[in-house]
Formats: sequence, structure tokens, C-alpha cells
Amino acid sequence: MPFQVVESQRLYQQVAEQLGGLIDRGEFREGDRLPPERELSKKLGVSRPVVREAMIALEIAGLVEVRGGAGAFVRSTRLGADRALAALPDQGPSPFDLIAARKLLEGEIAFMAASAIQADDLKRLEQSIEDMRADIDAGRDSRPSDRVFHVRLAEATRNAVLAHLVDGMWTHMLTPIFDTLGRHANLSGNDRMTVDDHAEIVGALVRHDGEAARRAMREHLEHVERILLQGDLT
Repeated sequence: MPFQVVESQRLYQQVAEQLGGLIDRGEFREGDRLPPERELSKKLGVSRPVVREAMIALEIAGLVEVRGGAGAFVRSTRLGADRALAALPDQGPSPFDLIAARKLLEGEIAFMAASAIQADDLKRLEQSIEDMRADIDAGRDSRPSDRVFHVRLAEATRNAVLAHLVDGMWTHMLTPIFDTLGRHANLSGNDRMTVDDHAEIVGALVRHDGEAARRAMREHLEHVERILLQGDLT
């Protein structure tokens, strides 16, 4: 008896396939500008973040070219949209779903850490902030030191599972879809804001103020979310 593999698709992948199908059928031809994000969001019945993620997936597949401030334009489709999208490796979870999960989990981690944190933990967190500053000043990728800060904070709860979960979420933040989205939003250009946010979190931890630590962590991740969604890609 022939069975077919049941595939579970993320919402942005479904939207990318629908737009790819329109390109294949000639609804959008080579060189055409795709409709704006807000228009696509209304027509497709999904949020702007989902449309933005779908557009990034189409760009990674080579089907569209996203020109900052000008829109997204259809590229050559000789391979066919279906084949181009199918040939892509797994792009990972939705970046905006990932940020939402981090707000939920890491906010509570910061709250927990405030009561458990010790002097050595604070020194390690402060060192990771200094390392990030040094990376920025030297023009290096500051994401590794950013990641270390969040993992060390989770370690300060004395719960190894939480540290493992945070490190795993950071792995997803290095996927092509998150990386490309961050490049369009100039996420790296806001690294100094991240340093300031980290310092705010540590300040709350020094005071053993769990509520302030939770709030500072959530505000930090809301900053990241706003940067990723600023402006219009299309």
C-alpha cells in the first residue's frame, strides 16, 4: 500500500509556496514588483511578520530580489518556483515565533536568576558584555558574545536544562532565514543598543530584583522584534 510522507509546514513556508505558485502561473512576471507587505497580509489573511518571513524564503530560493526601500522584484524563474522552494534546506522556525518564545522563556529565566545569582555569575555576565563591546569596536561579529551572555544568564539559575534550551534557541537564530532577515533590518547596526540592554538586565540582577530583570529581558527582546519588523521590505 503506497503511503505519502506527511509534511508539517510552517506558515511562512505555506505563504512562500502560494506566492511561488502565482509566479509560476505568470501572475507575476520577471521584473515585476510584488505587492506591499500590508496588502499581501490582508489578501492572504496572515500577519505582516509571516509575509516578511515568506518574502525572505523566496529571496533565499532565488525567486525574488528584495531591494531595501524599493520593494521585492521577481527574478528569473527558469527553474520553477516549486522546484526552487523544494530544493531549499530547512530554513528553521519562524524568526518572530522564536523571538516570542525567547520573551516567554528568558523573561522567566531572568526572574529566577535574580534570586539565585552569585558574584561569580555576575562577573561572567559583565565579562560577556565587555567582550561584546570589544567585538563591536573591532568590527567583528558580536553574535557569539551575545549568545554567551544569554546562556550564562540561564546557567545562573542553576538549571542545566534551561541553559541547554537557550543555547538551542540561539542555534535557530543563526539559520539563513533569521540571518537574511537581520541583514535587511540592519540588526547588527543596533549592537550597541543590545549592550545597553544587557547592562540593564545585569543591573536588575545585582539588586536581586526579579521583576525588573524579567521586564528588562522582555524589553530587550521587544527591541529586537521591532528592529526586525521596521519599515517595509515590499
